[in-house]
Amino acid sequence: MNYNDFHYGTVAQNRDLEMQTAFPVLMRKVYTWMTLALVLTGLTAYGVATSPGILMALYSNSAVMWGLVIAEFALVFGISAAINRLSLTTATLMFVAYSVINGALLSSIFLIYTATSITSVFFITAATFAVMALIGYTTKTDLTSVGKILFMALIGLVIATIVNMFIGSSGLTMICSYVGVLIFVGLTAYDSQKIKQMLQQAPDAGEASQKLALLGALSLYLDFINLFIYLLRIFGEKKD
Repeated sequence: MNYNDFHYGTVAQNRDLEMQTAFPVLMRKVYTWMTLALVLTGLTAYGVATSPGILMALYSNSAVMWGLVIAEFALVFGISAAINRLSLTTATLMFVAYSVINGALLSSIFLIYTATSITSVFFITAATFAVMALIGYTTKTDLTSVGKILFMALIGLVIATIVNMFIGSSGLTMICSYVGVLIFVGLTAYDSQKIKQMLQQAPDAGEASQKLALLGALSLYLDFINLFIYLLRIFGEKKD
């Protein structure tokens, strides 16, 4: 073996070692960021729901409501589309802002459903999410084709939801809720596998790789929130 072979072999071994070391660090960051975002969303939702002044400002002014909705879409698309141009700090702050705004918009669930049913559905969601995330992480089956089907189904669900905003069918609402649960149960497994595969290729745990982990956290956060909302529509007990 000459020097060049030895040198390149050593470099390759060091690179592999770095990748193996980086992977668990990045996966922990995914679930840490997702969990913190969920906590922020929950605290914000409860805080807004228990503040009559903020509730009045939020729900009595359509401009404020639409402003928050637009800001929410702008933030999530901004993070996803511009992640390579953003610094990690900026992307993280945008994720924090998104989770807070989402919490403000979700505050209405405390006005519609009982606290007991919200708590129960949250734990049902957490258990379902954990199981599907574990399946996605451990399965040897490639879920790429499943993800494509689920994405198309999601587009159909969005269209059906928009149509139902005009016709107001309670039956269609319930159908959409069951379909939504199935879609986001599947997407949780798919996203979990995709994130694992993506971070296994990360060369290190530097800023670029951490931004990928942040994107993964955002995907799982959205899966959890949507799964929770659809399960709440099915199992939630409404206030009298």
